[in-house]
Amino acid sequence: MSRLFVEQLTVIDCAFLDAARGLVGESWIVDIELEGDLDGQSMVLDFGDVKKRLKRAIDDSVDHSLLVPLTAPELRLERVGDECRLSFRSQTGLIEHRSPGQALSLIDAATITPESVVTHLAPRLKAVLPGSVTGLQLLLRQELIAGAHYHYVHGLKKHAGLCQRIAHGHRSRIEVRVDGRRDEQLEQTVADGWRDIYLGTRADIIAQDGDRIRFAYVAAEGAYELGLPTGRVDLLDTDSTVEQIAAHLARKLATARPGLAVSVRAYEGVMKGAIATVER
Repeated sequence: MSRLFVEQLTVIDCAFLDAARGLVGESWIVDIELEGDLDGQSMVLDFGDVKKRLKRAIDDSVDHSLLVPLTAPELRLERVGDECRLSFRSQTGLIEHRSPGQALSLIDAATITPESVVTHLAPRLKAVLPGSVTGLQLLLRQELIAGAHYHYVHGLKKHAGLCQRIAHGHRSRIEVRVDGRRDEQLEQTVADGWRDIYLGTRADIIAQDGDRIRFAYVAAEGAYELGLPTGRVDLLDTDSTVEQIAAHLARKLATARPGLAVSVRAYEGVMKGAIATVER
């Protein structure tokens, strides 16, 4: 038997429900190992075929979805036709979510962890592998980030792909430069303010009353709605694309460094993002 490995096969950008933290954005790097007999090409499986089969299976399962711990006592879940409605009572407050069923990944566990997601994914990945591949090992890991970072959740109603889902998210680095020099104090200010945050668009608000805020929109997949404690939300006057997030942060941070050029490098998950600069 021979073994094959692929490091950073893909990145799972998702959100999950957590009893302590509430609604959490996450980015997990996916590493895999395959074991099996060599085929006619003297390969366990061609690398191109590995990426095509396994990345597609991951994209069709947990990527850009809301991961729901099915056996969590905090969860109430109802299916109405193709639609799912849920409420989740976390320590940070009540989360209410309505969406097409395909926007959710229902994980048979009480908590969402890399291990519980691996257990969910493994049979789905094995199902798309040829019979000659007899072993599969799967590892989900976070990017190593030495500096400031934050977890955020958002939805992009205009997006034609999976980003349209109202509750998917990312774990992201933030870099800020003032007149070309890194400003770690401003980076940490952003990370502290946006720890486990929902970045909402003002135009999508349908109700706001005291300590609760509700968003809704209709996208290509269907109707979405999300209710959260206002303390877990920050609002943008624009869509919450990473380009707009970087511009929003640059404008905001420029007020803390008047007369200087402030440049923000905002990441959307791992190794991708946008840059915005404001010069006062």
